[in-house]
Amino acid sequence: MGACRKRKAFVEENTAVFLRRKITLTRAIALAVGSMVGSGIFISPKGVLQNSGNVGVSLLLWLACGILSLFGALSYADLGTCITKSGGHYIYLLETLGPLPAFLRLWAEFIMIRPANMAVVSLAFGRYLIEPFFASCHVPPLAVKLVTMAGITVAVALNCWSVSWAAKVQTGLTVLKMITVGLIIVPGILALGNGHNENFQDSFDTSSLTLEKLPLAFYSGMFAYGGWFYINFVTEEIVDPKKNIPRAVIVSLTVVTVCYVLTNVSYYAVLTPQEILSSDAVAVSFTDKVFKNISPAILILVALSCFGALNGGIFAASRMLFAAAREGQWPALFSMIHLERHTPVPALILMLPLVYLMVSIGDLYGLLNFYSFSRWFFIGLTTLGFMIHCFRHPTILRPFKVPLFFPLVFTVACFFIVGTSLYSDPVNTSIGCALTLSGLPVYYLVVQKTRIPDVLLCILVPGQLSSTACREAAFGKVLFSCFFNYSCASHGS
Repeated sequence: MGACRKRKAFVEENTAVFLRRKITLTRAIALAVGSMVGSGIFISPKGVLQNSGNVGVSLLLWLACGILSLFGALSYADLGTCITKSGGHYIYLLETLGPLPAFLRLWAEFIMIRPANMAVVSLAFGRYLIEPFFASCHVPPLAVKLVTMAGITVAVALNCWSVSWAAKVQTGLTVLKMITVGLIIVPGILALGNGHNENFQDSFDTSSLTLEKLPLAFYSGMFAYGGWFYINFVTEEIVDPKKNIPRAVIVSLTVVTVCYVLTNVSYYAVLTPQEILSSDAVAVSFTDKVFKNISPAILILVALSCFGALNGGIFAASRMLFAAAREGQWPALFSMIHLERHTPVPALILMLPLVYLMVSIGDLYGLLNFYSFSRWFFIGLTTLGFMIHCFRHPTILRPFKVPLFFPLVFTVACFFIVGTSLYSDPVNTSIGCALTLSGLPVYYLVVQKTRIPDVLLCILVPGQLSSTACREAAFGKVLFSCFFNYSCASHGS
């Protein structure tokens, strides 16, 4: 009888539908580092320099962005160890500030932040991958976009196929991209050691400093560090999250900050500020000047680095849609996971159409400014909600407790950058703000369920199966589940 009970428990555990804990500490660090070190360090130096005005301020900005990101990441680590659900920003806003801010974050993520972010990363991937096959400055834009779309499709397919394989690919690409960053850092430091420091002369000449553009410089720098929060998107899949989330955050951001500062020093040791500003792909200009004959191989490594960031972003972002569907703020279809592969396939596929649309626009820096307003506004709102939550519930169990100084500094910095960006780039910022607010009528008509027919209500919001219309909707959902081998997931254990 004891053996039968054990077998029954084993079968129930392995047939229950939830996301498995397959992300070890090593994989969590790889996810964070691999998501941060991607396209950002290869395209953002131009944006940081352009908007900061000089070399010295740009280097300080890279360091400041790293410290600021560490403050935010430590705050998120605190949140992730006391609110143990997957979903990142969305689930934290839901738990601390309520359903409306959470839904607006979700809405902005789906229609703007995630598609634009993935488009920026994947366009860099396409550009660097195809660059070696064409003469300089003669890369066909259409070819870049086609390669970009192919890369996005492969990354989504990989994440649909297997969590373990997506994590293994991410770990492998993280090792590869650290090698790539090393290949950029070492020649630059050697050049600096040989006396090539002319680009650092008058580094802090304030005559070229433009204070009104500093928020855009922060946007470019923070974009390069973006990815530290992806660990919190997959909390339910991390082994021993109370210990491994803080460890992964501290290790990954320390490594990335050091690498980013040294990489920019290396860029300036080899390239003049004018060469960086005139380049659409800084790593291309750098490798052409340093490696010459083997520069195509370096560019392919850079492209694979961008693909690693794309893979990490897709892996994490799909969990936000999955979590929102499970909480009843998104169609129930997207809370389904594959019975055998344990991957949230519907949530992964949902992201594709808008990403393709953003890729067709193709303006890297326009897209970057376009979505940064909403991204950093809601991240600042999350850490604000964290502080409010701590004051409301002073006795709540916090296995990893950080001083409130960290979230306070991070929140003020986020809101300051977001507020001043309305002056620095009013067009893109206003568009981002308007698209975020467009979620208000959707929330009050759909999520609040005040003015919507029963049939649509039961399709969009699970758990209301009393009427005939709801039974018909339920039948359609069951049919989908049986045909495609999916089932709705419960919270992980």
